[in-house]
Amino acid sequence: KCKVQQWNLRQLNSRTPMDSQPYQLHFFLLPYMAHGHMIPTVDMARLFGRRGVKVTIILTLVNAPLFSKAIDRDINIRIIKFPFAGAGLPEGCENEFNENIHIAFFPFMAQGHIIPTVDMARTFARHGVKATIITTPLNAPLVSRTIERDIELGSKICVLVMKFPSLEAGLPEGCENASFIKTLEMVPKFFKAVSLLQQPLEDLLEECRPNCLVADMMFPWATKVAGKFGIPRLVFHGTSYFALCVSDCLKRFEPYKSVETDSEPFPVPGLPDKIKLTRLQLPSYVKENSELSKQMDEISQADLESYGVIMNSFHELEPAYSEHYKKMIGGKAWHIGPVSLCNRDTRDKVQRGGVASIDENECLRWLAMKKSSSVLYICFGSMSKSDFSASQLLEIAKALAASGQNFIWVVKNGEKTKAEDREEWLPEGFEKKMQGNGLIIRGWAPQMMILDHEAVGGFMTHCGWNSALEGITSGVPMVTWPLCAEQFYNEKLITDVLKIGVAVGAQEWSRGERKILVKMEEIEHAITQLMVGEEAEGLRNRTRALKEMARRATEVEGSSYCDLNSLLGDLRSMKSTSY
Repeated sequence: KCKVQQWNLRQLNSRTPMDSQPYQLHFFLLPYMAHGHMIPTVDMARLFGRRGVKVTIILTLVNAPLFSKAIDRDINIRIIKFPFAGAGLPEGCENEFNENIHIAFFPFMAQGHIIPTVDMARTFARHGVKATIITTPLNAPLVSRTIERDIELGSKICVLVMKFPSLEAGLPEGCENASFIKTLEMVPKFFKAVSLLQQPLEDLLEECRPNCLVADMMFPWATKVAGKFGIPRLVFHGTSYFALCVSDCLKRFEPYKSVETDSEPFPVPGLPDKIKLTRLQLPSYVKENSELSKQMDEISQADLESYGVIMNSFHELEPAYSEHYKKMIGGKAWHIGPVSLCNRDTRDKVQRGGVASIDENECLRWLAMKKSSSVLYICFGSMSKSDFSASQLLEIAKALAASGQNFIWVVKNGEKTKAEDREEWLPEGFEKKMQGNGLIIRGWAPQMMILDHEAVGGFMTHCGWNSALEGITSGVPMVTWPLCAEQFYNEKLITDVLKIGVAVGAQEWSRGERKILVKMEEIEHAITQLMVGEEAEGLRNRTRALKEMARRATEVEGSSYCDLNSLLGDLRSMKSTSY
């Protein structure tokens, strides 16, 4: 079909006024009456229209106004009568809406949590759910600009704002996002502020009266809040099934106590695969009792007391761990991802997350000059400001120069990027020598847009779950460089289970600068292994296969699509007992 379509469009565009019988393709598009079908049909209509095809979309009287703003002026709309009365339906029932379901989404105040939660809310809204995203004043603009297009397309999605108690917790005014935490001393103060959000959340729920609350795992008290309103609380875990299974086995069996040194590998028992870790790679709250350990226990207990867990994953990616997790917790879990796939076009991908520090057209022009799969993309996530010393950044720069690979390197503001500090972390004349081969972005980058470009053939990542999934959905294998959180667990999934990545050799879990330096030679070796030769091709082929599985999972009748519909069915059946 694609080849025929391309041939017809080329034939159309090649016709001249001299042709005796000029014609124009005319497509009639009839979408099924549900948001999950109408939205992609409208996108398709716009694509055809911009290539010279005459397009007519057939809609019913109720559905036509929902999409009028999103439909280009040169696209026709034909209205047909929907026979609701003859089918025994109430007047106006012309859409397979789940509009009787209203879900409130409450993300933790960090980019790595907000971004997938907003994508998840958009995914639910495209299935007809009314979605309300609750956040704070500083984070609200990030959310609002991401959902603009969904509102244009008729999705019922909005933002509600609550005050963040920065000053009450001893934080500077405006410190409403974890990315603004500058010192380790600010961490407990930030979590104190988060704990003070319970009453403001209750006030907002009283105002908007949802049927369900989807709250981040970092709000264990949200389960009791939902209980006060007689509605289910769903926990959003922004990580993999694999990481949750590893965490549970470490807590249950404590295998790290069986080794004598921090660098000695130990097997993690109770998992479907043989996985080894070291004590150096474990979070401090796993190895020793602390205030944070208590918080993690509260999170686990709240999971058990909630209605269930939502996962940003898909069954085909980690089937053994999906089943293992459900048996392990004995509760309900639904995989509905990868939710990042709700971002379909360049505008979606550029607006997602933050304001890009580079013009997307400049970035695309640079990539367009490169051969397929020849560019390495380097980014260590939104929380990496203080994770690398000038010495470590210098080792990365030298390795990139020695590898001879094209690269885009994202360095967050604050990572020794000021002009007066550059000599500390860049070899003399580095940017001038690398001009044409390398592009350094200081600040926020349009990551999905870059990864989806055919010129990109590798991704050096911190193994945050959002980034790992974006690499997978783009078909790009990874150099793994975990830093903290559950990232060392995700690395094992990528390198040992899925076999779509090469470990750079990072050994030390830390939220600040590390004592152990990863040397230039190790970095260069990992880059070459990922980008060059037969092994690199094998990594790329396996990742591309997972990319196709991910896309099929979110399509009609795919595993994630079906799990989402199953969850919505449960919520519909519970609605009558709410409050």
